[in-house]
Amino acid sequence: MSQTVILSTCRVATAHASRYLQQLCKHWAHKFEVEFDASRGRIAMPEDRTVTLAATPEALEIRLEAPEETTAHMRHIVDSHIARFAFREELAFDWQPA
Repeated sequence: MSQTVILSTCRVATAHASRYLQQLCKHWAHKFEVEFDASRGRIAMPEDRTVTLAATPEALEIRLEAPEETTAHMRHIVDSHIARFAFREELAFDWQPA
């Protein structure tokens, strides 16, 4: 039986999007299949979970694809990691269904 994969997006206002994108990708590179540069990143995880990142001068755009039953947990994991990297600023994560 196949799982329903949910797509959600989040736009996090920050002037340091490229830094956080690269930190997250480097952090998970030892565990998952990761590809990234200064403006785009993709993290492929087991069980149909993928995080895609895009850095603009004013925001970090996050796209999460995950099975429905793990979506909320995955959003929290992504949020908490980025928030830890961004300890110098207060970030707002406003996830939306795509």
